[in-house]
Amino acid sequence: MSTKGDGTRAVRAGLPEPQQFEPTLPGPVFAAHYHLSGEPTGPYTYGRDGNPTWTRLEQAIGELEAPGEDVETTVFASGMAAISAVLLSQARSGDVVVLPDDGYQALPLLRGQLEAYGVEVRTAPTGGDAQLAVLKGAKLLWLETPSNPGLDVCDVRRLVEAAHAGGTLVAVDNTLATPLGQRPLELGADFSVASDTKGMTGHGDLLLGHVTCRDPELTAGVRRWRKIAGAIPGPMEAWLAHRSLATLELRIERQCANALALAEVLSAHQAVSGLRYPGLPTDPSYANAVRQMRRFGSVVSFVLSDRGTAERFLAALRLVEDATSFGGVRSTAERRGRWGGDAVPEGFIRFSVGAENAADLIADVEQALAVASAGS
Repeated sequence: MSTKGDGTRAVRAGLPEPQQFEPTLPGPVFAAHYHLSGEPTGPYTYGRDGNPTWTRLEQAIGELEAPGEDVETTVFASGMAAISAVLLSQARSGDVVVLPDDGYQALPLLRGQLEAYGVEVRTAPTGGDAQLAVLKGAKLLWLETPSNPGLDVCDVRRLVEAAHAGGTLVAVDNTLATPLGQRPLELGADFSVASDTKGMTGHGDLLLGHVTCRDPELTAGVRRWRKIAGAIPGPMEAWLAHRSLATLELRIERQCANALALAEVLSAHQAVSGLRYPGLPTDPSYANAVRQMRRFGSVVSFVLSDRGTAERFLAALRLVEDATSFGGVRSTAERRGRWGGDAVPEGFIRFSVGAENAADLIADVEQALAVASAGS
């Protein structure tokens, strides 16, 4: 196990050995094909199969997912491509897959696709480790913890132990936590999956995803799916993602500290109900979170009295963008019910806390809450 700190790993991850007169991080390789005489063997044969820019990024993410361990990462064009790769490479007609019923909004789309292929899909909430009750006979258990947008946290070790006892594989969507907040492979999971569009790259300017595994056979299945589907990242996106990893620890430290500070203020505000943040000692998920998370993420959720109040609140914010997605250096917030896919109240706010000064951000939120409440 590496003893280097998170910041050191983030800054150095995936860099090649120093070469005189060469850049520290070589630029993106734009190539559809490579010189390839004789037998088609070697690391780079065709642009859909491999690219040196992907390779460096995959090594970097692997070093963050499981420091000092032998793991393999596969990068994708988006988080949904990564999620799809795991589910569709593993499940066959007649298999059982267990999903959370409070997970990412696009999971029901995948459920429909799996069922169309003859896969039985069972669902249960993340909270209370409820997926244990529907686990028997499953091929794959999919966990999302903390869940998006409700921020429930399940006990990954407990669920992994039960799943593996029955021969079930476990995948964890680690998007909200990032590897600096939680390491699913260390908790026993077979797949660690994330949308790197969010906190991993942190600037809201590219789409990317990844899957990391210890088992080479599982990786082979995931990579085969990537090849078949062509769900590959562009070299420029991969290079930008690698560059962005260097500031990961700096960003995550600031965002998580800001998120906790904001949550503490919101917990005492009379206009706010249903506040969730796993790092608050009063949060229902706190006990699980402190056992398996090292940082608690940048997302805070809460409920305002109704749709109108929520919309006035969002309109009154000056330092916070009304936008979807999360994990970026600039704070964003949205009324999540506008999408129609999450079982949340009309006044439910998902707030992604950025890297602004905490005092400025809190002052902006407080004035926006005052404006919203005055109009109700």
